[in-house]
Order: sequence, then structure tokens, then C-alpha cells
Amino acid sequence: MKKYRLICLLVIAGFIAYSVFVFQSSVTPYVTFDQAKALKSTVQVKGTLAAAEIAPAGDGKFIEFMLRDEAGEEAAVVYRGVKPEGLEQATGIVAIGKYSNGQFLADKLLVKCPSKYQGSVNK
Repeated sequence: MKKYRLICLLVIAGFIAYSVFVFQSSVTPYVTFDQAKALKSTVQVKGTLAAAEIAPAGDGKFIEFMLRDEAGEEAAVVYRGVKPEGLEQATGIVAIGKYSNGQFLADKLLVKCPSKYQGSVNK
């Protein structure tokens, strides 16, 4: 019976160790552009549009725009994919990707738009 308990404990400990490893590898931290330049892993940069111009690039397969992070630093963001709806009116943008060759290459864009469902306050 002791051998069975030992094997069960080893299996449970292995499962916990594997779960912690998988969880840590899937966590994507929020950083500034300055920190993203130093890191080689996938990160999230939260900010706002620095300029109203959102230009198509790469034969229309990419979009490029300037993003100002929470520290005030601006960088070019290149996103491969369809331009998210409401990007121009966004109150916040989260770009998920890596910094490379002087620009942030975004794999995903999360756009926070002003809610059209917020009620107006009448005084």
C-alpha cells in the first residue's frame, strides 16, 4: 500500500509542476515600449493612438499606426490582419506581440471603444 501512495504522490506532484510550467509560459506581461525592446518574448503594450493616420502596408495585408504607451513613448505598430472595427475611436489599445527592428510587430490587437450603451447624465 505504501508503494501505491508514493506513486500517486509522484503523479500529483508531476501534474502540479507541469501545470505551473504551462501557466507561466502562457502569461503575457504588460510592459512599456522601452521594456519591450529589451525582452525577446511576447508582451502586451497598452496605450492610445498617437496619430490619427492608420496606413495599410504590405500590399494591404498589414496595417501600421503609431501607438503611445502609458509612459508616453511612441512606437510604430505593425499588425498583420484585418483592421479592428473602431480603431480610430478607441479609448485604449492593447498590442500583443514582440518588438523587432524598430517597430512593434503585433500578433493581436485588443481595442477598447467608448460604449454606445452608456447613458447620458441629464442635470
